[in-house]
Amino acid sequence: MILTLTLNPSLDRTIEIGALDRGAVIRAAAAHLDPGGKGVNVSRALLANAVASRAVVPYGGDEGRQLVRLLAAEGLDMVTVPVAGTTRSNVTLAEPDGTTTKINEPGGALSAAELDTIADAVLAAAHSGDQGADWVVASGSLPPEVPADVYARLCRRFAGAGIHVAVDTSGPALSCALGAAPALVKPNLEELAAATGVPLRTLGDVVEAAGKLRAAGARTVLASLGADGAVLVEDGGVWYGRAPVTEPRSSVGAGDAMLAGFLAGGGHGHHALAQALAWGAAAVRLPGSRMPGPADIEPSAVAVGPPDPDRLLTFPLLPTPPDPAPLP
Repeated sequence: MILTLTLNPSLDRTIEIGALDRGAVIRAAAAHLDPGGKGVNVSRALLANAVASRAVVPYGGDEGRQLVRLLAAEGLDMVTVPVAGTTRSNVTLAEPDGTTTKINEPGGALSAAELDTIADAVLAAAHSGDQGADWVVASGSLPPEVPADVYARLCRRFAGAGIHVAVDTSGPALSCALGAAPALVKPNLEELAAATGVPLRTLGDVVEAAGKLRAAGARTVLASLGADGAVLVEDGGVWYGRAPVTEPRSSVGAGDAMLAGFLAGGGHGHHALAQALAWGAAAVRLPGSRMPGPADIEPSAVAVGPPDPDRLLTFPLLPTPPDPAPLP
């Protein structure tokens, strides 16, 4: 079973528009309201593909109660933890070419006592029922007043209980988590550049940057590169894959679907990378933050092989400025 923990879940409203014109009155073509947050989306993607998962979800206020109702309506197996703060609401503006503009609220603060209660809930969920947890996915942005090392502390605690930990976050929270030796980290291109200070122009640059994350403690790095696909760097080798999407609808949650597919595919190797890419590409073809099911996924569209280090990225990235303490 795969557990997920989302410290800062959300209600995600996606509004489809013709074009973003600042200052104008824009008529929406469609709107979708989905439960959100990176870990929540991982569990939703696993649920859609009949893979055992359980989501630990802190919630607060009217928005939090609505989030829980939406997840219950989907049939998600979850453990809810009431907190004092109010669950955030996010808005995404999606244009026909796949361009998305996101407006994310900060979310409600979590106290030290609430963080301890949430961690206890994860460990209880991991050892309840007939099937124990193989993985815990700790992911997403941090709510206000939560220290940057929280994922590092959670990683040590969960790994100490014999559970593999995947971390998907950014900024100082990612840099801190590396020192706790997570089994897997899943940065996107921007997060990888910020964490390492390495300019990313080619696949070779991505592999080099992923190696820095591994040297800092991460055992496996799954780097999502948007339209350029993904790179996997692990003890067993280095792999690159792509799954082109000709008609993108929304990239919201695509990275979460990719992580879900990777873990569902076994969590290592080129076969897991191929499944990750197929699930991520399927999510891009769907509206809002809807997660793909088997009917949406096209494994035959995926190509995986050794990376060409000289291959140029479609959107090269120069980290300016890097995180306050980029990796050496």
